[in-house]
Amino acid sequence: MRALAAFPKVELHVHLDCSLSFEVVKQLRPGIDFASYQKQFTSGGKCTNLKAYIELAVSAIKLMQTRESLTLVTNDLIAQLAEDQVIYAEIRFAPLQHLEQGLSPEEVVATVCDALAKANASGAIKVNLILCTLRHYSEEESMTTVKLAEAFRNQGVVGFDLAADEAGYPINAHQAAFAYASANYIFCTAHAGEACGAASVRETLQFLRPQRIGHGVRSIEDKEVLQSLLTQDIHLEICPSSNVVTSVVDTLPDHPVDHLYRQGVSLSINTDGRALVDVDLTHEYEQLTNIFGWEKAHFLRCNLEAIRHAFIPEAEKEGLRARLLVGYGGDV
Repeated sequence: MRALAAFPKVELHVHLDCSLSFEVVKQLRPGIDFASYQKQFTSGGKCTNLKAYIELAVSAIKLMQTRESLTLVTNDLIAQLAEDQVIYAEIRFAPLQHLEQGLSPEEVVATVCDALAKANASGAIKVNLILCTLRHYSEEESMTTVKLAEAFRNQGVVGFDLAADEAGYPINAHQAAFAYASANYIFCTAHAGEACGAASVRETLQFLRPQRIGHGVRSIEDKEVLQSLLTQDIHLEICPSSNVVTSVVDTLPDHPVDHLYRQGVSLSINTDGRALVDVDLTHEYEQLTNIFGWEKAHFLRCNLEAIRHAFIPEAEKEGLRARLLVGYGGDV
């Protein structure tokens, strides 16, 4: 089998503010050494829980408060994706976290969209944007965020997400924003079944009605929830190494990704935070090969499922499917 590094890949779940490389941090904080970078911008391999993991993003967010810094960080992530042979990605961030130095929410989103547009012009990679509201946000802040997604829907924003501390805050404050998204044909995903169990996935499907679930791995704990995923054709954006770092599972051999795959659940493999987790998709694929015996056909199926559930028009999906099939051709 060809080296996994060479195969084309799709990534639907990667956070902009969790993916700052040492190189871009050095540009934004000249003089920082690698040891300090590792301590402040990576997890070190294990966190006690999701909340502790999320808190590690604060250092990055503080650097991302100007047009210049947002552009640099976006370009940095695009370069990482391209090196990893990603042909399509949907990156995400919460724009209301980037207003500390006077940018308006609209300026924040426009800056990232502009950087994506320039990268997309090359044709080698296509990257779109998902805007996140956060669990601790008010209903007003969630509505502000979803209306930003609506305002920039023709400039690279393709979806709306609910992220952050799943265990600490209920979904009540966000139901109006998700209802607005549905009424205005804005695609949605939502983090669930990560810090909390299968009940979190059940209530998210019932009250927010997203097309995809971020993580969702604890769906494995409830057969009825698993059946709902299958019946409703809900796609899981699975991030195996991240789930180890956030202590959702103890080790990768404990991860339910292989079981979910064999159950027929639609899923893709993602990094979540390339810097915080210290992983790329090539490494994720290699680990799944070594631990679960996955082969090229597994990764092709996951990438085709990712394209099927991507927040883009069918015409774009066709072109990406063709690139995947060519890239995985031969002995699949």
